[in-house]
Amino acid sequence: MGIFIKNSEQIEFMRKANRIVAETHELLERSVRPGITTAELNGIADDFIRSKNAIPSFLGYRGFPASACVSVNEEVIHGIPGLKRLKEGDIVSIDIGAIYAGFHGDAARTHPVGHVSPELKRLMDVTKSSFFEGIRFARQNAHLHEISAAIQDYVEENGFSVVRDYIGHGIGRKMHEEPEIPNFRQKKRGPRLYPGMTLAIEPMVNIGTYEVEVLSDDWTVVTQDGKCSAHYENTILITDGEPEILSLY
Repeated sequence: MGIFIKNSEQIEFMRKANRIVAETHELLERSVRPGITTAELNGIADDFIRSKNAIPSFLGYRGFPASACVSVNEEVIHGIPGLKRLKEGDIVSIDIGAIYAGFHGDAARTHPVGHVSPELKRLMDVTKSSFFEGIRFARQNAHLHEISAAIQDYVEENGFSVVRDYIGHGIGRKMHEEPEIPNFRQKKRGPRLYPGMTLAIEPMVNIGTYEVEVLSDDWTVVTQDGKCSAHYENTILITDGEPEILSLY
């Protein structure tokens, strides 16, 4: 189908969808604390997204049973919310999406639960910083692989590993559109970037091996060695200058 270049009206819908996602994350960040369940965080996200006349993107997507992916410690992505209670020293990754006027917003954050170890704090910081290292190359006429390579290089320079089995993606009328956006170096240059492209860039970074596996629920992805993982994602717009980050609050 090719890459969907958005016009000015469609970009405005993307801004609104991602603004809702950003505001939901702001609320969730204030809600993360020891003792709260992952299901309660899901409920907060679902209620807020709907209060903004938007639809949670994830609920029912390929059968996913919740409005937020809530992944704790060694869970990388796609954690199903439930009765698990967060405890002091955990880290929790929350990934949410919203549909507004037929267009999707998508972003993920990893939060500390109370006081966390220096190693986990550094993991979260490096994961977030790797996103910003990547989008330095998210400019018109650059190639997609430059983003991917910059993310991997930064992560590995800091002693962590970047997940290979799951990647970022184009986004717009569908949550997952072309192009695929790996967080690691590619042999091919990938597509050239043009204004009007909207991309969900999402480094997933592990303390140990980059290898992962899927649990028996067919959703939850965990690190193969049981060490912690962090996730940071924003939807960005390619412009004729600096990229616009649509999902920041």
